[in-house]
Amino acid sequence: MLKQPFSLGSLLLPSNVFCAPTAGCSDYAFRKMVLQYKPGLMYCEMVKMDALIRHDPHTYRLLDYSKDMHPIGGQICGSKPSIAGKCAAIIEDLGFDVVDLNCGCPVDKVTKDGSGSAMLKTPELIGDIISNMVAAVKIPVTVKIRAGWDSEHINAPEIVKIAEKAGAKAICVHGRTRAQGYKGPANWDYIKAAKEAANTILVIGNGDVVDGESAQKMFEHTGCDAILTARATFGKPWLFEEIYQSLLGLQEKVYGAQEYRAVLLQHLEYITSYQCEKRALLDLRRIGCWYLKNSRGAKELREMLTKSKNLQEIRGIIEGYSWDRIDFSAAPIQEELECSTC
Repeated sequence: MLKQPFSLGSLLLPSNVFCAPTAGCSDYAFRKMVLQYKPGLMYCEMVKMDALIRHDPHTYRLLDYSKDMHPIGGQICGSKPSIAGKCAAIIEDLGFDVVDLNCGCPVDKVTKDGSGSAMLKTPELIGDIISNMVAAVKIPVTVKIRAGWDSEHINAPEIVKIAEKAGAKAICVHGRTRAQGYKGPANWDYIKAAKEAANTILVIGNGDVVDGESAQKMFEHTGCDAILTARATFGKPWLFEEIYQSLLGLQEKVYGAQEYRAVLLQHLEYITSYQCEKRALLDLRRIGCWYLKNSRGAKELREMLTKSKNLQEIRGIIEGYSWDRIDFSAAPIQEELECSTC
């Protein structure tokens, strides 16, 4: 269950409740929001090994972080053992506390070159890459996988053993297959089987942890050492606080309309202080919908945010709207979002 603090190799983390790397979503502003609710570890968005080696400016910008974001992990994606060690060393040199290998991203543009969840088809290659990463750095090396390519090829327990032998300190297992994408429920039995296959490597459970109750059930069902939250944090950065309160048997804070308004305005400030106006406007339209997705009576506000033409207008809309007309007591919705949980 909850451990405060939590050991990951030589690293001592505040807790064993982590925030996932999500491509297109876990950007600098998002991590500034999440930071306030004290996750045990957070990750930057996934970056490709080839782009990292080329010193691509956009790739390095994805790895921006502030000093107060520690402990923080960088996640790399690629299928070339020859550059894996060098890439891990770059992540370490940038000051990251952990380097993670992505073997879970299901999107076609990642898997087409054998990277992401396509690595599940070549388990020994995963081991080779991890070995090269471990040899190149002193910080903990972790890996994130899915249960398997599809329901006929579940190989998470096999990969656990390979990753452990290669020197990884932890492996995160998403309880869905690549074929599922983000549809259907996560099968926690796959995570449980992965934990049973582990000897020294830590197993992190991922998939359908949306609140304090589901976090507790994940720990109890799988026996996992830590949990990783992903899409449920979009529009709910306080999820970590909620999980802590639940696991400690404390009264959970209830966030109503005015709290949602205040948090969204804070997120707005983080975005506008980091992005140019054009990019910030696009981000805010998307982020605004995150905060309103589990609500009733927000259609009008959602449409106003989507049609907004500048930052001043969007700020005025948020500040001036009658938020008490919105009901935020709706049950969580697991829906497709324009990002990839990596």
